[in-house]
Amino acid sequence: MKVVTAQEMSEIENQAYKQGYTELDFMENAGRGVAQAIEAYIEAHQLQRMAWLLCGKGNNAGDAFVAGRYLLDKGYRVTAIQYEPLEQCSPLCRLNGKLFLERNGVLLDRIESFGTSGVIIDGIFGTGFKNKAREPYASIIEQANLSNLPILSIDIPSGLNGSTGQMEGSVIHAEETIFLGLPKAGLFLENAWNIVGKLRHVDFGLPKSFADEAPGHFHLITHEHVKGLVPPIRRNRHKYQAGYAIGIAGSPSMPGAALLSSLAAFRTGSGMVRLLYPAGMESQLSSSPPELIKIPYSAETIESMIPLLQKAGSTYIGPGLGRSQSVRHLLGKIIPSLEHPCVIDADALILYAEEAIPLPQQTIMTPHTGEMQALLQKEEKLSLSLSLLGICQSYAEKHNTTLVLKGAPTFVFHPRSPIYVNPTGDPGMATAGSGDVLTGILASLLSQGLDCHSAAILGVYLHGLSGEIAAKERGQSRGMMAGDLIEHLADAYQMVSLG
Repeated sequence: MKVVTAQEMSEIENQAYKQGYTELDFMENAGRGVAQAIEAYIEAHQLQRMAWLLCGKGNNAGDAFVAGRYLLDKGYRVTAIQYEPLEQCSPLCRLNGKLFLERNGVLLDRIESFGTSGVIIDGIFGTGFKNKAREPYASIIEQANLSNLPILSIDIPSGLNGSTGQMEGSVIHAEETIFLGLPKAGLFLENAWNIVGKLRHVDFGLPKSFADEAPGHFHLITHEHVKGLVPPIRRNRHKYQAGYAIGIAGSPSMPGAALLSSLAAFRTGSGMVRLLYPAGMESQLSSSPPELIKIPYSAETIESMIPLLQKAGSTYIGPGLGRSQSVRHLLGKIIPSLEHPCVIDADALILYAEEAIPLPQQTIMTPHTGEMQALLQKEEKLSLSLSLLGICQSYAEKHNTTLVLKGAPTFVFHPRSPIYVNPTGDPGMATAGSGDVLTGILASLLSQGLDCHSAAILGVYLHGLSGEIAAKERGQSRGMMAGDLIEHLADAYQMVSLG
């Protein structure tokens, strides 16, 4: 699914109007879809059938009024708060505001308290909003954020720039953002991910041909997309056909990273996983699963490792490896010799940034923004902007590599391919070892025969989905550990396969 700027979405809609589609029909469809999304949220969370509509004076408020009308027809109690008189609103907002009143909806020009029941529907500003919210809207936004009621935003949280993700002043903190037609770029950039909540799609009738022709700066990974990427299982396969991955990971002070990535490779489906580790740290690896084959190496045995590595379907390098001179020497010998897909993570990325090494033809690099800063050799901290996305894509093209920029959200870059953004994940995943789990997932998918691009897209989706399931199972995001992600990989696979 393409992700567009606010301006591009406006141009798409204008092209549709020239073909005979009407703004009135689009708003009716959008409002009906928003109402269905609200119903689904209220039922899922067992809330009272009550909604507060926060309305501005543009078409975003018109969408809210249409949604309110459908909710009234379902027996909901709906109250709209609108500071501007209807006569001063956009024509469609005015029309649907009056229809809302005719259905016995309640319209107020101010509110003292939202109370403790129902949900708040944010329809103040649309995707064309720029600058910052002014009074009286700034105050109602702050009041809504402090209400402790869940807020569902229509298309984009009010106060957020739909194209850049920039926020100045007051901005709605949404529990869900119900985006209309195509998702807007601002939902994923800068610090917007902190306030957009879970994304939910509503189709308002925009013809697919118009969406297909949209330029789109990147694509949203969807459930439908990844479902087709899951490697098939043959009934008569043996363990090597199921996927054979080898890791070069771990050091005496960081054995856990090696174990997490190795166990994640098993749980993602590899039938055989071997771990090459520095000789002398046997005691640190004594808690490893019995299925994991562990092979020590030393400076004298590096050359003999290469034939062993070549027999695998994939290699993962870096988790907990350290940055010593001996590790630098190891990578300089091993990485150029690899003839199969490889995942490079963590310390291996930093060493690569300091001393470029020829990469295998099929390589996935998995930097977070700090490691990406080192790879780009930039001194200033990176800001998640459209400009940075372009720089990362250029890096992937130049180095002929698949690049996974880890974060919230995570982006995937691949030569001569669209940029993808992953919507799955949970704040609890910000924990030690989470990236090591992703490395194991990616290596496993490569060992099962997926190409680097497909493995990266499916891998980040499964990784994030496992985090969501783990948080739901625990009842909260706090206290999550990387091992929780591994425990729920099977659940994530099941959700993807069932669609």
